[in-house]
Amino acid sequence: MKASFSTDIAYNVVRSRRKTADIVVERDGRIFVRVPPSISQEHIAEMIKAKELWIYKTLAEWRDLNETRVLRDYRNGEGFLYLGRSYRLSLVSGQEEALLLKNGRFCLRRDLVDRGEIAAAQAAFREYYIARGSERISQRLAYYAPKVGFDPNSFDVRELGHRWASFSSKGHLAFHWKCMLAPQKIIDYIVVHELCHFHYRDHTDAFWNEVDKVLPDFQERKAWLRKHGAGLDL
Repeated sequence: MKASFSTDIAYNVVRSRRKTADIVVERDGRIFVRVPPSISQEHIAEMIKAKELWIYKTLAEWRDLNETRVLRDYRNGEGFLYLGRSYRLSLVSGQEEALLLKNGRFCLRRDLVDRGEIAAAQAAFREYYIARGSERISQRLAYYAPKVGFDPNSFDVRELGHRWASFSSKGHLAFHWKCMLAPQKIIDYIVVHELCHFHYRDHTDAFWNEVDKVLPDFQERKAWLRKHGAGLDL
């Protein structure tokens, strides 16, 4: 449901079984106000008005970040990120797998780009990140779950649009494949962030206190993701 009562800001209202309200600016510029069912539209409008300067500032930051996105041609020598490190691309022939990381290079089957279909090359990278992400995030969940005090029922790595991760009411976690482009310490922050949502579904001070117990430097990691997140793309 969209509304804009006393402001020019367009936003989406999401009502759910929660105790508090918060405002989230997604990476695509959409604004979501997440509230309990009992909060009135007038109260929501007042919240938006009170946060108006913060919202405009956040939207401006995202516009600046999105201008830094790299458009790729999938040619020899281009750099592609994996765990925060850039690896040069080599187009190869006679390789059975669509994409391999070996000898310090991403080796992509030449026929995937010779047809001029960038989508096929992008799919090869996505599948690679999903496969490696499933392995690595499984390890990090096993490491951090006891520290947070929550063992998730299941998880997967997939396309999540403009979210880095999500936590379902049934205890299932999902992580964006783009997480695998970030350094390990940023992946750990995303993992801990989602695990802590078991205790608090919103982003109140109590939630951030839970994150702080496990990652005392979470603010630094959070700031890195905010600054560099738009560049983690294909």
